Amino acid sequence: MLEHIPHWLGSVLANVRAGHDKLTLAQLDLDGVGKLDLTSPAFPPGGRLPDRFTADGEGVSPPLTWRGAPEGTQSLALIVEDPDAPTPRPLVHAIVLDIDPGLGALQEGAIRADGAGTPEKNVGKSSGLSEGWLPPDPPTGHGSHDYVFQLLALGPGDSVGEASPGRSDFRDAVAGRILAAGVLVGTYSRGEEAEIGPSSAVPLPA
Repeated sequence: MLEHIPHWLGSVLANVRAGHDKLTLAQLDLDGVGKLDLTSPAFPPGGRLPDRFTADGEGVSPPLTWRGAPEGTQSLALIVEDPDAPTPRPLVHAIVLDIDPGLGALQEGAIRADGAGTPEKNVGKSSGLSEGWLPPDPPTGHGSHDYVFQLLALGPGDSVGEASPGRSDFRDAVAGRILAAGVLVGTYSRGEEAEIGPSSAVPLPA
């Protein structure tokens, strides 16, 4: 989406960013919720995303693994956002609802268009207005972008009615049902190396 912004304009917009405070997880009530352990075998927490998961490579979704879903978890929900995009709010790179907590992982390339969904998950719309994984494509010269994977363990409740849920559908589906939350941050940049290190800008339960 942003790959066609020229280097000079990306540099001018370097300080124009949506903000970590506008991430979905930062705007949800997490009082009293537990912590999920969310990791990826493809990159370390705070590490640079390999090119194959971006618009500069194959553009497939990275593998994810989790543990620590508390008793009573009915399903998991995932949203991936870029709070460093030069846009009014973070860009959505993936939404997945109704994830079977027993899976323990999403394999590489698992976040892809699935129409009406599958028994294991319901893939929603990204900011590109299509289902599946929107590969990171930050503007050249804009610096490092965080790609924040936010995973929620949900208690009993109704499944989202939309076959291709968006951000607002995601929030409606998780409201009042969050038992635990986990965050994994990957970084990416164009034309410069991304800094390696964890992001501490996203609030997490103690």
